[in-house]
Amino acid sequence: MAYNFLLFFLVFIITPVSSGRPLLNTSLPSLPFQFPETNNLCKDTYCIKTASTDYGRLVQEIPFGVLQPSSVSDIVKLVKSSYDSPIPFTIATRGNGHSVRGQAMAKDGVVIDMAALRTVNVINGIRVNGNSSSGFYADVGGEQLWIDVLQTSLLHGLAPVSWTDYLYLTVGGTLSNAGISGQTSFHGPQISNVLEMDVITGKGELVTCSKDINPDLFYAVLGGLGQFGIITRARIVLNKAPTRVKWFQIIYEDFSKFTKDQEHLISINGFDYVEGSLITKQSPAGNFFSPADASMINSLASNKGILYSLEAVKYYDDQSLNTIDEVLQTIFNELSFNSGFVFSKDAPIVDFLNRVRGEEVYLESLGLWDVPHPWLVLLVPKSRIMDFNQAVLVNIIQKQSLSAGPFIVYPFNRNKWDERMSVVIPEDEEDMFYVVNLLNSAGGTVDPAVIDKQNDDILQYCQQNGINVKEYLPHYTKKEEWIKHFGKKWNVFKQRKYQFDPKMILSPGHRIFNFE
Repeated sequence: MAYNFLLFFLVFIITPVSSGRPLLNTSLPSLPFQFPETNNLCKDTYCIKTASTDYGRLVQEIPFGVLQPSSVSDIVKLVKSSYDSPIPFTIATRGNGHSVRGQAMAKDGVVIDMAALRTVNVINGIRVNGNSSSGFYADVGGEQLWIDVLQTSLLHGLAPVSWTDYLYLTVGGTLSNAGISGQTSFHGPQISNVLEMDVITGKGELVTCSKDINPDLFYAVLGGLGQFGIITRARIVLNKAPTRVKWFQIIYEDFSKFTKDQEHLISINGFDYVEGSLITKQSPAGNFFSPADASMINSLASNKGILYSLEAVKYYDDQSLNTIDEVLQTIFNELSFNSGFVFSKDAPIVDFLNRVRGEEVYLESLGLWDVPHPWLVLLVPKSRIMDFNQAVLVNIIQKQSLSAGPFIVYPFNRNKWDERMSVVIPEDEEDMFYVVNLLNSAGGTVDPAVIDKQNDDILQYCQQNGINVKEYLPHYTKKEEWIKHFGKKWNVFKQRKYQFDPKMILSPGHRIFNFE
């Protein structure tokens, strides 16, 4: 989704802030255990401060030190030293620092700075292999960024099939959650497109795993929130890369028509990407539209209170150039939007996939990117999405107008998700469910505590009205909340933790097992 971050900051944030919290007290704790002697363990103020915060700017936890590994063996040694210690220390893996609630932090422990591996793994960090008969793949270091995976694979005329909206995330980081975007309903989340991994378990063992080799570890790690091991290599499925995209935004006044068309588009072999977003007075039409079109849409949104924009993309290349328009017209004839509310552009595939980066760079240059992000991302059962729209998107998000979002809404096909993996989705048996991304930013005139209160109100409404949502990028403070989150998967998740990380060393920032 092309996020309209810039307009949000111009409307809401008067004074840019650097963190939304007081500066850190980075005095190091005195600890009752022995860390391994290594020149790669950084304990200076800059290292500690960087590892004590994240993109969310809502949580601060001070580690003892930051490991800057020069090889995978450095990580193995660190984890093994903790496992063998009479009093183990906790270890968190920091990819590109885009966790939002301290998930990549380790209070009084060690944070592994995976970015250090990128500097020594420039050549061998991404290797493209395979052939046309057995299929193509890329062996990718867990520390590598998806943007680099894209650029390297494109040199071979190939590309991964499943993405996140933002590409400056690490492979290990997104695979520890799921990795979702508008391609998910067609190809599954990123975790459904992994053939093999190398993983360092909580015992300090480097293990290769796949569906056939050590499958318990393979399925545990995918969507496992970093609880079972550190991903040091992932084998990612590649397909022939498209060269260009036909990119559409379709505007709806009626939420039922908006969702009906979204569900239709992910049920047919038509488009390659489908998402949707809210347009309101505080969350106006983005820079996809021409100034004249944006003005017309924003005026309508101001009158109606809320509009919905369906975003759809069709990939193509030279071979399909002559037939693409006919194919698209056939699909559009089956949709229920009003004539005159379809807007389009033609773009290179890289410009589409990397669409968020330009806005980020511009806001960084103004000092307006580094602010708190009290996000709430929910997976909502299909049968309750109409209720959710009226109660949450209209009566809370649109009417309270605390932030400009962006606010993203689109469906997934359940059959693209593998229940054997650790990731949690709604437990009903419906063929589809929705993701609702409430991607609020705060700072300046917007207090993150106020938005967090709104998030709590939304969760409370869902609980009181039987809308059995599941959180994506979950954050809980009580053991009982985690048990409820995992539901029928809790016992397996817990058993896998005891199997692969019995001393509860890895990823303490999630606070899943330190309540016991």
